[in-house]
Amino acid sequence: MLGIIINPKAGKKAMRAQRIYLWKLLRKRHQPFTYRVTKYANHALELARELVEKGYDEILVLGGDGTLSEAINGIMRANITPQQRQKITFGLMPRGTGNDFARFFGLDKRFKRSLQLFFEGKREPIDVGCLTYWRNGVEHHRYFINSVGFGIDSLTNVYGQKLKYYIGSHHVNYLFGLFGALVALKLEKMHLFVDGKSMVNSKMFHLNIANGPYNGGGIKQNADADPRDGLLHGMYVEKPTLRQLVIGIGDLFNGKLYKLPFVHPFSGKDFAIETREYTQFEADGITMDIMGRFEVHCLHHALCMTMPQYCEEGKEIHDFAK
Repeated sequence: MLGIIINPKAGKKAMRAQRIYLWKLLRKRHQPFTYRVTKYANHALELARELVEKGYDEILVLGGDGTLSEAINGIMRANITPQQRQKITFGLMPRGTGNDFARFFGLDKRFKRSLQLFFEGKREPIDVGCLTYWRNGVEHHRYFINSVGFGIDSLTNVYGQKLKYYIGSHHVNYLFGLFGALVALKLEKMHLFVDGKSMVNSKMFHLNIANGPYNGGGIKQNADADPRDGLLHGMYVEKPTLRQLVIGIGDLFNGKLYKLPFVHPFSGKDFAIETREYTQFEADGITMDIMGRFEVHCLHHALCMTMPQYCEEGKEIHDFAK
């Protein structure tokens, strides 16, 4: 059964045309479905959990990275068995500002292509990241499909989101946000462990742990990250000099950041981070805060997704709802 979650605020100018096209397509395919529209923050989480617990095993999200992340959290928190969860397939019709997770699979705002790939692509297992933290002795979990970021990463996200209210939703928001974050950032001391081994214990300019290679509107931060390989890839960055920053900006989008001398890549399955200060972070573009020890784990093949690369290469994307 197919459940559809729609964020009407994401890419709202094209919403009506896209929704009409989707309804026509579903009628043509004689596809039974139900849909829900988000009305407030974290509503997609509630809706996805409700749909999954009612037996819907296909979830299509019309929204951006944040809406998708909320839906993934709803699926992962649903009261179902791990075996049932592994059979759930999700898909995405990108409508947000960054669309970074979708970018890895070649999905963009060409909504007809995204829908074709959802219905005709091959179903494959995919990894999900889980961040575990404690407040007042109570254990909490935040799941992520793309990445979690600290330091300059988190602050860039804050400024990039604010810019949407002034200049609209554009991927360059995050580039402008980066410049603002460089001025305002205060370094925090963190102790990072990777698969049980101490990696670094110092003030951190930037730390990112990722399931996918892109974030911040197309910045190719972790070029080797693949959300199917059972690993999370990341990097921590020492405080660079002004000259190093200028040089590094040229490598933001080409996947060569790891070659810079102040950038240190790593990969693994389990991570722990210790901090004595209030720490802000972003998970799939959603800003949160944390203090104390927290852990990040890779949940291998937790869900399924239809994979675009298995569709015929070079196949024309036609208006197949007619």
